[in-house]
Amino acid sequence: MATFTIAVAGKGGVGKTSFCSLLIRWLIENKRTPILAVDADPNSNLSEALGVGEIEETISEIISLTKEIDGIPVSMSQDEFISYKLSSALTETKNFDLLAMGGPQGPGCYCFPNNVLKKHLTKLEKNYQTVVMDNEAGMEHISRGTTTEHLDALFILSDTSRRSVRSAARIKVLTKDLGVPVKNIYFVLTRAQEGDIETLGDELKLVGLPLAGVVPNDETITKYELAGRALYELPSDAPSVVATTKILNETLGGN
Repeated sequence: MATFTIAVAGKGGVGKTSFCSLLIRWLIENKRTPILAVDADPNSNLSEALGVGEIEETISEIISLTKEIDGIPVSMSQDEFISYKLSSALTETKNFDLLAMGGPQGPGCYCFPNNVLKKHLTKLEKNYQTVVMDNEAGMEHISRGTTTEHLDALFILSDTSRRSVRSAARIKVLTKDLGVPVKNIYFVLTRAQEGDIETLGDELKLVGLPLAGVVPNDETITKYELAGRALYELPSDAPSVVATTKILNETLGGN
């Protein structure tokens, strides 16, 4: 069976990581395992949302090792070393493994780490039924090319601010203009309150995608974040969990 690849994109602060954690929970409940979760955001916090603790090693740290004089064993090429270290850097759990991009290791852009991740994900993903990528804020990951060879589903998230909705529209256009290999794109509105859709009106239509669903503003998430609890463990009747489950059942198909 071919690996099913999902990415989540959107402006910073729209709840991508929260959505990813609930997406992974939904995939487990629907037996779409094993799962590879990729935190492709330099400001990595998916591990906290999933409740797996601190990440011991990131992609950026591995690449930094290759720049040291004695960083790579003499018996290995750079490519072999990175492949080995990426496998050992996986945080493993019963139903999913997690790989994190990590923060910057000195000046420079993320083009090289992104290319490394893309190349080696092609090898890694064959071991998983589903890959979920929590992408960095904005459109940089798209302009550099996605971090995988293909996407079966891209969820573009926006909160109810007009700036965020316009960012979602630009992500959709850029995805098309660059020929990003994605089968289905879904637009999701987050942190919504009653009347927000009516207030935004024609602004939502400019995204050029039908609204796949709305995740309401959920105080339960705020309480969990303040307490340092994993969003992955939100109660099943929490508004955000109910809404996300409905969206995923209708877009990805539930049991």
